[in-house]
Amino acid sequence: MEYLSDRIKAMATSATMAMARKSRELKSGGQDIISLSLGEPDFNTPAYIREAAKEAIDSNYSKYPPVSGYVDLRDAICRKFKEENGIIYTRNQVVVSGGGKHAIINVILSIVNPGDEVIILAPYWVSYYDQVLIAGGRPVILETSIENDFKISPAQLESAITEKTRLVIFNSPSNPTGMVYSRSEQEAIARVIHRHEGVFLMSDEVYEHILFEGEHVSMASFDFIYDRVITVNAVSKTYAMTGWRIGYIGAPEWIAGACDKLQGQFTSGVSSIAQRAALAALDGKDDSRELMRDAFLRRRNLICRLLAEIKGIRVRIPQGAFYVLPDISHYLGRSDGTQLVRTADGLALWLLDRAGVATVGGDAFGAPGYIRISYANSDDLLVEAVRRIKEALEILK
Repeated sequence: MEYLSDRIKAMATSATMAMARKSRELKSGGQDIISLSLGEPDFNTPAYIREAAKEAIDSNYSKYPPVSGYVDLRDAICRKFKEENGIIYTRNQVVVSGGGKHAIINVILSIVNPGDEVIILAPYWVSYYDQVLIAGGRPVILETSIENDFKISPAQLESAITEKTRLVIFNSPSNPTGMVYSRSEQEAIARVIHRHEGVFLMSDEVYEHILFEGEHVSMASFDFIYDRVITVNAVSKTYAMTGWRIGYIGAPEWIAGACDKLQGQFTSGVSSIAQRAALAALDGKDDSRELMRDAFLRRRNLICRLLAEIKGIRVRIPQGAFYVLPDISHYLGRSDGTQLVRTADGLALWLLDRAGVATVGGDAFGAPGYIRISYANSDDLLVEAVRRIKEALEILK
């Protein structure tokens, strides 16, 4: 008999991780699967970063690191924030964690009490919702759609804030939509936050350098809410370092101290070798970042053009990240003669079975009627994947 905790029973399995696991199982069984489900660059970690990790091993970086991260890494993060984002943080305001996901749960657990409300902008990254539930908070979802470019309005945010609101989670460029808020749009949101004392904003900026149009603006760069913003970032996407598991925050010192305290009980700190690699990444000067961005831009243009040719699918061109979130509601409620496709999650599973293409249903992102497609894959495989999707959808009547 299982005696699982209520929090585990209530927690959903990550939809992206579940689809990736199912895809791997099918591949290992000999099936031809094209995976467009995981948010992971298909590039290798740049050579200069790998060399730094090897050097760290040879230099015996094998002891417990400081809980918040090595001082020189935190100093490098402070330089990055100043030079790239126009934000001044000291090393005591920076905490290095085991990936952006770890950084986010640290923040939520540090400032959200049971019963507190956390505003999440939909479509949202899958883990925000369940991480709020883990802390005992109540997710408050602000809906958007393809018609308004998946963006909330300041009035929408204002109307959602109550005396119980503790945190607003903001993400631009967005996972899963790839949409980017303009400077003026972000400032308008920041003004709303500023009017409500005791409400904080966590700005997830992991995709800041995978940007095709406009500019990236850090929420903490608006000085009137600097002391109520937690900036979350990572080396995972920018430097193709997903497996290295290095994320970090810049925050008011009391929040950083709380995250350090929490992390000290959970993980004691982050891999010493991965930290040395992250330091090299942040201080590095090669052109790998730009080359990856250019490849993602080419792939974005390719896949959006191909998807737009499929009858019944609507697409908004993403401005950043490496995802597209097409509206596939035209195909819901249809059948292939034996199976009725009722939901976006159901369609994603049906496409995996029928077309051998792994996507992720939008239900887990707070986007029923959509599927998320990652175009972090080769041009040839993207072309083949969309061909298979198109042929499969033609079966649904």
